[in-house]
Amino acid sequence: MSEDELKPICEDHEIKGRRLSHRIRTEVKNEVTELVARYGVSPKLATVIVGEDPGSQMYIRMKHKASNKAGILSEHHDLPETTTQDELLELIRGLNADKTVHGILVQLPLPKQIDEKAIISAIDPLKDVDGFSPTNVYRLFYGEEDLSAATPHGIVTMLDRIGWKDLSGKQAVIINRSNIVGKPLIMLLLNRNATVTICHSRTKDLPSFTKQADVLVSAIGRRTTENDPFFITAEMVKEGAVVIDVATPHGDVDFEKVKEKATCITPVPGGVGPMTIAMLLKNVVAAYKAQIQ
Repeated sequence: MSEDELKPICEDHEIKGRRLSHRIRTEVKNEVTELVARYGVSPKLATVIVGEDPGSQMYIRMKHKASNKAGILSEHHDLPETTTQDELLELIRGLNADKTVHGILVQLPLPKQIDEKAIISAIDPLKDVDGFSPTNVYRLFYGEEDLSAATPHGIVTMLDRIGWKDLSGKQAVIINRSNIVGKPLIMLLLNRNATVTICHSRTKDLPSFTKQADVLVSAIGRRTTENDPFFITAEMVKEGAVVIDVATPHGDVDFEKVKEKATCITPVPGGVGPMTIAMLLKNVVAAYKAQIQ
């Protein structure tokens, strides 16, 4: 075991997201090597972008790079902004039928002429590595965590790896109600026996909730510059809490001051972000196993 593998995930109150991500990617790479040796077929991820959004292009490049390092094959489909919904659905039907493709990821957001719900629903649930399809949301509702949304799954994996896997008697507060973070995270935290509260833009007296949280997850993401005020200050955090800041690029939480009160806290960057891609790789492998076995 290397020296890095002996280091704790939470060190000096800071959750080392990159360190944990590296370990998970290594685990995925080792598993992929074993699976390819057993079945003679490599897992493969297909990604789709509609339009030329720079952020989406960057995320896709990062995902392909990580996939290739883990031994996962990848292909990319770059479609123009003018692509119709029918054209995108036709591509998805082809990828669903392609037995060499084990994971499908359509990068969101999509142009206004395309219904995101229709696209997400069209992806074969066994190939839905984003975990957004109605079938996979349903499975999560009944406690199945394979192919759950990568960011919330990364958050609870962090909690698991720092020794907070059983949250019995713990209060968890999530500041986000989106379909890709807040809502799936509710179920993942309930699976770990937490008592869960959701807060959002219309919640009154937010500090009265955050002060009760043993686990506080913030994903507001409205700080546009480093000079903007923090949404979560030290006065809003319970002594000894675990604080997960999901917001990018500037974070929601006053990291330096909250760090003094928290048991563990994620930095921005270097916290949740690296975990999202690591969990995507795990989803690709889970999808591959479900199909090839």
